[in-house]
Amino acid sequence: MVRFAGDYIFEGTTGSLTLLDLFDGRTQLVVYQFMDLGPDDFCPGCTNFTNNVTNLAMINAGDITFVNVSNMPLSQIVAYQAQMGWSVPFVSSRGSTFSDDCGVGGGFGLSVFLRDGDEIYRTYFTTSRGVDHLLFDAKIMDLTPYGRQEAWEDSPPGWPQQ
Repeated sequence: MVRFAGDYIFEGTTGSLTLLDLFDGRTQLVVYQFMDLGPDDFCPGCTNFTNNVTNLAMINAGDITFVNVSNMPLSQIVAYQAQMGWSVPFVSSRGSTFSDDCGVGGGFGLSVFLRDGDEIYRTYFTTSRGVDHLLFDAKIMDLTPYGRQEAWEDSPPGWPQQ
């Protein structure tokens, strides 16, 4: 658990928000950082992850807020959110150092934060396959003999790969 600066400004559909505001009154915050690939280009992995986020009621009841954050401009986020039919909260971190300070730069990652009054601490961070552990489809495929069948995997000769 490390103290984390809270002086970032995010842009949401209701206006400017601080990191503390993202907690929405709760003591725990989970942030998924959705990659910014440029105008009208969206990360398929981030899209798949967000498709897996459905009913947040149980999370919220556990004193946890979940938010997607991206360096994409808010207008691009809102348009894609509408296209995909997502109700998952999204904010833009464009113009801040939040992604870099979280260690994702231009990539993606998942951070967990704890609020103690106005003090914010990051308690967990993962990226790559660490994030995949949260995906139902990835976990089911990982249980099967052929796995995810990804082209980069070192599979035995003759095994199917996409």
